Amino acid sequence: MSQPKAIFRKFTSDVQSIALPTKFTFPFYYEPHPLTVLAAEELQRELSTHPLIAPLFDTEDENCLPTGKMFGVLVVKNEKGELGYLAGFSGKLGSHTDLEGYVPLIFDLWNENGFFAREDVEVKAINAINAKIEKLEADTVYSNAKALLKQQIAEEKTAIEEKKVQHKKQKNERKAIRKEQEVILSPEEFQLLNDDLVKQSLRDKYELRVLTEYWQEQITTTRDITTSIEEELNNLKEERKQKSNGLQQKLFASYKFLNYKGEEQSLLEIFEKTVLQQPPAAAGDCAAPKLMQYAYEHNYTPIALGEFWWGESPKSEIRKHQHFYPSCRSKCEPILGHMLEGLEVDDNPLLINPALNRPIEVVYEDEYFAIVNKPEDFLSVPGIYILDSVYERMKLRYPNATGPLIVHRLDMPTSGILIIAKDKDSHKALQSQFIKKSLEKRYVAILDGIIAEDEGIIELPLRIDFDDRPRQMVCYEYGKYAKTRYEVIERKDGKTKVYFYPITGRTHQLRMHASHPKGLNTPIVGDDLYGTKADRLYLHAESITFRHPKTYELMTFTIKESF
Repeated sequence: MSQPKAIFRKFTSDVQSIALPTKFTFPFYYEPHPLTVLAAEELQRELSTHPLIAPLFDTEDENCLPTGKMFGVLVVKNEKGELGYLAGFSGKLGSHTDLEGYVPLIFDLWNENGFFAREDVEVKAINAINAKIEKLEADTVYSNAKALLKQQIAEEKTAIEEKKVQHKKQKNERKAIRKEQEVILSPEEFQLLNDDLVKQSLRDKYELRVLTEYWQEQITTTRDITTSIEEELNNLKEERKQKSNGLQQKLFASYKFLNYKGEEQSLLEIFEKTVLQQPPAAAGDCAAPKLMQYAYEHNYTPIALGEFWWGESPKSEIRKHQHFYPSCRSKCEPILGHMLEGLEVDDNPLLINPALNRPIEVVYEDEYFAIVNKPEDFLSVPGIYILDSVYERMKLRYPNATGPLIVHRLDMPTSGILIIAKDKDSHKALQSQFIKKSLEKRYVAILDGIIAEDEGIIELPLRIDFDDRPRQMVCYEYGKYAKTRYEVIERKDGKTKVYFYPITGRTHQLRMHASHPKGLNTPIVGDDLYGTKADRLYLHAESITFRHPKTYELMTFTIKESF
């Protein structure tokens, strides 16, 4: 198959001294290979000066994109055995789907002879339905009837409430008359009066019934108009849904992905094996699948992969300019799971237990609880693939303990203080202090940069990034309230040492509040999710103050960080 010569890029630097990796990159957790880093650096120099690309990331240019873009490089060998690399980007680049020198889309929807051209009849049918829906929704008869119906319902409620208030007043007046006249009038006269009062009561009930029937008739007449139009609208929308779903299924079936063994599967075939069963929007348009597909189509051998962010960070997620990132979970994991079949791939580090044979220090214990110093890269509770954890170790240490043992958790890469409850009552008493926020916690961290303020408060609501678990994102609509106080301890060698005082306890709260542009915009050193990987995450739960679960004595424990 012919291919534009410019897409296979030879390294401009001398790479003869760089050893090739023995296995291909595990794309969901990796340290970029030196060849990947070199390829990315060469591509980044091009991005900075490319006449079509550079303006899209220049914040002073009118054509600047609202956020940056994920780019990827795939180190390959061509059919001649020459070493080089491919470059690509996620989705579209502004209005560009295809740029010279970059791998194309796996399936171009908008090609003049492409999908929508072939499905012209169905597309026109859906557009015709949309036109009918828009016409009906804009119809003055419908809009006037909806407005009148709303008005009538409000007027009915007011009229009936006013009538009921009037009737209650008249009822009380009749009651007072009965009481007053019963002692004045003769029995015969009082009977005549009472009969008249009963007639008044019956008249009131009749008036209320007539009023209710009047408004029900008015509302029914108007509702008949809106209902007939709404039934037509609902039928059209259901027809549109069916046609759109059919078109979408054809679209998903048109996306075909190869793997190293030469086997091909469509998006539908790949995702029908997942929990989702249906592909999410834009599946298959990320940089990594595009790069792999092009390599397979041209008989290139994949050597190493890397994806990096270029440009401004989105408002909700954390993406740092030029930083490498793993492939996304929701879209790319199923696709790349198929595409990597047949390749020798690096082991998944999430399946490797970094805590194997590492001891846990118990710094204090009594009859009711214990304080342990959790090492970094050590699970608080068992994970999906790794059971070894503080919980499992404490079960062995305290075989007679009752209750859940673990009172609170620390992220796997975070070190520091954990409280272990030895019985159910102690667990309940300790956990209630976390729930009521009556205890005090202090973390120490080293930030990868210098921050200006000496202290402050960060308030950014957080939720899970459903497209890229376990990452969190800022979300003002659905996020949970999260608040952190910070205090600078030291600024040294381009780093800032800080104390964090979490007011709330959200997942990855301190890491997000440190790294996000609306927080400190300075990630914690070693944060492989929101910053740059290092020998460890430089975050440590240093101090905690709480009441003893039995004696209620105020207790403070401090474990100094090792960094």
